[in-house]
Amino acid sequence: MNKLLRHGAMLVGLAFGLATSAAQAHTALCSCYDNNDGTILCEGGFSDGASASGVKMVVSDKQGKALVEGAMNKNSEFSFKKPDGDFTVLFDGGEGHQIQIKAGDIH
Repeated sequence: MNKLLRHGAMLVGLAFGLATSAAQAHTALCSCYDNNDGTILCEGGFSDGASASGVKMVVSDKQGKALVEGAMNKNSEFSFKKPDGDFTVLFDGGEGHQIQIKAGDIH
């Protein structure tokens, strides 16, 4: 009986470990587009279909100074006035879920 309990506990631990791994196995997604009207629109989400609503967004100049800070809206979108010069957009979905998009990659 002791072996049966240990085996059951191992199975529960394995199932919990797999469930935890699966819950963390999603990739951040973010794309930004030039609206050609002086604004940039970014759309985000996660590969498992989760919303990016509330995800922190930071637009920085080439020296790393924050120019615009905000968050994805309820539609997982973030728009901002296009800065002059070179800039980078950071989608900050937490550790392991950050994406940096350079101005030159926005079309």
